[in-house]
Amino acid sequence: MQLGRQLLDRQIVDRDGRLVGKVDDVEFGIDTDGVPYVRAVLSGQVALGQRMGGRIGRFLVAVADWFVDSSPAAPMRIPYPLVERVDSAVRLRVRLDELPGSPVEDWLRRHLIDRIPGSDRAGG
Repeated sequence: MQLGRQLLDRQIVDRDGRLVGKVDDVEFGIDTDGVPYVRAVLSGQVALGQRMGGRIGRFLVAVADWFVDSSPAAPMRIPYPLVERVDSAVRLRVRLDELPGSPVEDWLRRHLIDRIPGSDRAGG
């Protein structure tokens, strides 16, 4: 399969051109006829750690688990129908704020970023 070259490690960009992350893994499904298809692209250190495996992969997942309120941490999962096209990046049909949040980023925002004076006025 050429899927690795087509999707993995490409930047994910929302419809406004804002960086969402990068494709760290891919989730497959099987339709009623038994044909595999791409169900979602996965982003974040949990997805990367699971894809890498070994000690480094387990370490990445363990660190992500430390930064969430309820373990285990999960990767950001972007359903494939939200993908507009794939070229030099994976371009989405939706804006960043319409996507499911990353549990690790949500935890960091609540427990670290939001406590920084003036963080509510930061550009985004």
